Amino acid sequence: MQDLSMKAKRVLVTGAGGFIGSHLVQGLLTAGAEVTALLRYNADAAIGNLRLLPRDELDTVQVVHGDLNDADFIRRLVAKCEVVFHLGALIAIPHSYAAPRSYIQTNVEGTLNVLEAVRAGGQRLVHTSTSEVYGSARYVPIDEAHPLQAQSPYAATKIAADKLVESYVRSFGIKAVTVRPFNTFGPRQSARAFIPTVIGQVLGGAEAVKLGATTPVRDLTYVSDTVAGFITAAGCEAAQGGCFNLGTGSGASVGEVASRIIALMGSAARIELDPERLRPAASEVDRLVSANGAFTAVSGWRPAVSLDEGLRRTIAFFDTHRDLLPKSGYVT
Repeated sequence: MQDLSMKAKRVLVTGAGGFIGSHLVQGLLTAGAEVTALLRYNADAAIGNLRLLPRDELDTVQVVHGDLNDADFIRRLVAKCEVVFHLGALIAIPHSYAAPRSYIQTNVEGTLNVLEAVRAGGQRLVHTSTSEVYGSARYVPIDEAHPLQAQSPYAATKIAADKLVESYVRSFGIKAVTVRPFNTFGPRQSARAFIPTVIGQVLGGAEAVKLGATTPVRDLTYVSDTVAGFITAAGCEAAQGGCFNLGTGSGASVGEVASRIIALMGSAARIELDPERLRPAASEVDRLVSANGAFTAVSGWRPAVSLDEGLRRTIAFFDTHRDLLPKSGYVT
């Protein structure tokens, strides 16, 4: 049985304004935690997806703007907390081809700063990995013993960050667990992701939904299940020091999922290839399907929301928040 209680725990969430981060903040509030939300500093004091939380929930969150690359700042912030959920990262794979150094600075050096802060203060750390570290599957389902293969600069930086966490567990005995979500989807996801892309185009009345490669297979986990995995990992003593997949254990192709969305929305739109959305050929990851038994065995966590139910909830969200999508429903 998974433990989702965080009553009165002082918790820090890095990357709190992002898609998963904002849902995690909300889940932690429900679990009783006292949440500090770290967002990247900006002149407008924008809070990202946290702005979509109900006002009474947001008012209980301590929102802090800063930079993961400022080691002194991170150490002072971490010192005030008992548990750190480290989600802060640059995540857009296409942009990592154009600006790899920025990914190293944020994803690798930023993680190092968090690790040094936790080492000094003794906090518990939940570190966020990604299924992209596995690259194209040599076998499926993919378990945690699968070789790590960097097929993008983004994936390379996440592998490096994961290995830093592993080294700090082994070298310094920090209390850390790495969770490796497979493809999480749901309300608030970036319009650059393929599910919001499809929804946006259908909402815009498109006769043809434009996508990149439709054959890659993904293990799609609804965001509330991913959040439950994060919170479970924080409270599970048996998981400490380990690295665990968070996924459903089943996969569907991008094209299949797009067709299901189109059908659920009552549209007759066809699917068309857009070459601009194709990854470099050697960089495309063909199959990502998780073996999730290891984490289930130690913690009791298991996904609860089906793909179709998750898609319905996501469609409903974007239908009532069309302002979050470009007017064309498509981000190039």
